[in-house]
Amino acid sequence: MATHPTEAGNSRKADTVAVASAAVVRTATPAQSNRRLWTLRIGLLLVACVIITLAWLGFDRLLNDRRPIIVGILHSQTGPMAVSELSMIEAEVLALEEINAEGGLLGRPVQWVIADGASDPPTFAKQADRLISKDGACVIFGCWTSASRKGVLPVVEAADHMLVYPMAYEGLEQSPNIIYTGAAPNQQITPAVQWCYERLKARRFFLIGSDYVWPHCVNAIISDQLTALGAEKASEVYVPFGSMDVSAAVRAIIETKPDVVLSSVVGDSAIAFAQALRAAGVDPDKTPVLTFALGENELQTMPRGCMVGNYASWSYFQSIDRPENARFVGEFKARYGSDRTVQDVMETAYMSVKLWAQAVREAGTIDVRPVRYAFRRQSLNAPEGTIAVDPQTQHTWRPVSIGRIRSDGQFDIVWRSRTAVRPVPFPSSRSREVWEKFVMDLYRGWGGKWIAPVTESAREYRTP
Repeated sequence: MATHPTEAGNSRKADTVAVASAAVVRTATPAQSNRRLWTLRIGLLLVACVIITLAWLGFDRLLNDRRPIIVGILHSQTGPMAVSELSMIEAEVLALEEINAEGGLLGRPVQWVIADGASDPPTFAKQADRLISKDGACVIFGCWTSASRKGVLPVVEAADHMLVYPMAYEGLEQSPNIIYTGAAPNQQITPAVQWCYERLKARRFFLIGSDYVWPHCVNAIISDQLTALGAEKASEVYVPFGSMDVSAAVRAIIETKPDVVLSSVVGDSAIAFAQALRAAGVDPDKTPVLTFALGENELQTMPRGCMVGNYASWSYFQSIDRPENARFVGEFKARYGSDRTVQDVMETAYMSVKLWAQAVREAGTIDVRPVRYAFRRQSLNAPEGTIAVDPQTQHTWRPVSIGRIRSDGQFDIVWRSRTAVRPVPFPSSRSREVWEKFVMDLYRGWGGKWIAPVTESAREYRTP
């Protein structure tokens, strides 16, 4: 049958379109397939990258703890010892800030919790327990007075923890849970007595201290030394802890006319004592005072000239001429003010934190036992000179200096040991057992406390 012309034309058009469409399909499919394949590959690659990243982060969290390292700072922010201890907090914070600025420790930032011991040994003990059990501190830097340290000691021993004690003290103690970075008696007390005997030609010594464990132990050590030197103890007097009434003690000095006064009066009492001496006209050229407890900071709180011409015995003075000291003083002033001063306990607190950081890096952990063990191998080129922790005693090798107080509240260094001195916590004048009994007898005699109770007969001062 014949085909209609119109139908034939439409058929040819349809065939042409079909052929053209087929041609289009045949030429477009490979390109689209390639695009789809690459899109699929990129998508799978991105998914794989996300999975690998998440897996790595998960493993990194398991293998590397990124949580902050918590440390405790325990000093008196209130009470009669705040005048001396607040600056120790500042020095410790400065050291911790510098550690964080360098990237922290073990890839982790360091955070600190500051607790107030309130110049009260039982409060120190409670706060130490809180820092360990509640705040999770891996170390405690703290205390000034030996009474506060004695309060904290059983807490850190019971928890098998660690206290770093940055204060010169009487010795007569050695605990595996304490790192003693302050001076031992043979690094502060006995060299000063020897210097007074030889350089000041002193033969009659007046001993005065606050009425708690440190001054009593210091004066027992001095008494043994005076006996060995053939010198005389003119008197031994104690001011109630935190008392500002020192007039009777000053009268006793005037009456006995000693060649030198050795003072272990602390805190606000030390400032009151210095002012009362000057007001009474006690001349340092005739009756000099050598203090074991006053430094540049306390001098800044007194009237100018109040202690000029008297002496102090420490391991560190701000006036030490060393580039390391210039950097330390500059950093402290930049952080806290150009008018600020630094003193021994602040430098000791600062370098105590630095020594701990070194021990953590060496141990590769913040766990207490490994860090305590590593601490015994640490040394440091400190502002005062090279220091090192003694592995046998956990006390610190330190130099000894004696300075004379200037009118600007700084010290002229009149004598200094050539090198750091090995710490001897138990003086050889008595056996360790005898010294430990002496300390415990004080504790028992004061009713289980490390500060002597104030009685009506001892409101101003008392002799033992």
